[in-house]
Amino acid sequence: MASFLYPEELPCYQMARVFRKNIAEFCRRLPREEEYRLKDQMLRAARSVTANVAEGFGRHHHQENIQFCRQARGSLVEMMDHLNVAVDEGFATKEAVSVLRGELEKSLESLNGYIAYIKRCGGK
Repeated sequence: MASFLYPEELPCYQMARVFRKNIAEFCRRLPREEEYRLKDQMLRAARSVTANVAEGFGRHHHQENIQFCRQARGSLVEMMDHLNVAVDEGFATKEAVSVLRGELEKSLESLNGYIAYIKRCGGK
C-alpha cells in the first residue's frame, strides 16, 4: 500500500469528505425547527469523521491512529441513526436517503480497511 503524506490522500478520508459535503447539502433541506436538533447532530457527526481520521493520521503512532479511526467509525454508525430519524420523522423519504446510506456504507468499508492496514503495520 502507498505511503501517504497528508490525510487528504487517504481514500477513506476522501470518501468521508464527499459524504460530509452531501450531508451538509441534505441538512440545508431539513425543516427550520430542526436547526439545533437533528441538523446540528448530523453536521457534527459528519464533520467528526474527517476530523478524527485527520487527527489520527497526524499522531504518527499506530495505536493512536487506530483509536481516532474507531472514533470516526462510531460517528459514521451514528449517522446511520440520524438518517433513520430523518426518514422516521418524515423529513425525508427512504429513497432520498438511500444514496447517502450507500456513501456511508462505502466510507465505513474504506475506513475499516484503513484500520486493518494500520494494524498490519504494527498497531495491533
